[in-house]
Amino acid sequence: MAQQRCRSVLITGCSRGIGLGLARGLAAASPAPDWVIATCRCPEKAQELQQLSKQYSNIKLLQLDVVCENSIKKVVKEVEEILGDKGLNCLINNAGINVVASLEEVTAETMLTIYETNTVAQLMVTKAFLPLLRKAAQLSTGMGCHRAAIINMSSLAASMQLVKANEMFLKVYPYRIAKTALNMITRCLAADLKEDRILCISLHPGWIQTDMGGDMAPLQIQEAIPGILSVLANLSEKDNGSFLDGQGGTLPW
Repeated sequence: MAQQRCRSVLITGCSRGIGLGLARGLAAASPAPDWVIATCRCPEKAQELQQLSKQYSNIKLLQLDVVCENSIKKVVKEVEEILGDKGLNCLINNAGINVVASLEEVTAETMLTIYETNTVAQLMVTKAFLPLLRKAAQLSTGMGCHRAAIINMSSLAASMQLVKANEMFLKVYPYRIAKTALNMITRCLAADLKEDRILCISLHPGWIQTDMGGDMAPLQIQEAIPGILSVLANLSEKDNGSFLDGQGGTLPW
């Protein structure tokens, strides 16, 4: 990342898609973080991620199931051993799932499953890493990824003001509702952690061709990642509690 350097980043959901792209982009950046901690539920099956970790010495691959409390506790201890007294500069809550479910198709079970993974887990992971984020925040000035930041991967689908403009998202009731709730988590964390000088934003990375984004998405991952990394590198106090897109523009809640 540019300007003041972010020394450590942890990304959830790195086995594919945006998480994998972010891990690759950060590891190859100049200057790059000392540590890009890439986590996923099943590292042994994440072949591309394994190859990346062999290619870049600053990538550390760890197992994390974001809906498992024991898995979260275990990975926090592992990260603490890696980073030591320097703490964690940037947490990117990227892990998430999607299920197509219109009004006719949606069920309580689907709603709860998506909410657990896309909303509750993000808060629990963040809460678990707060001691390491606070540790990093004490070692620098200003606000941003160079100091301590929480990046919640949200979606344009979460915007309540843009519901009419994006009717295609009516097919994903659970996903968009969970992401709207995630945006409230962002607002709460931004207010709660302001005194700690820990920045928190929601980020819509763009509609990207991934397993989740689908083939109709206009953006390839390799096209989207540089813009996202630029946004992260330039975050400052004015952005705390914001809902931004992949080019740094402000989105309506």
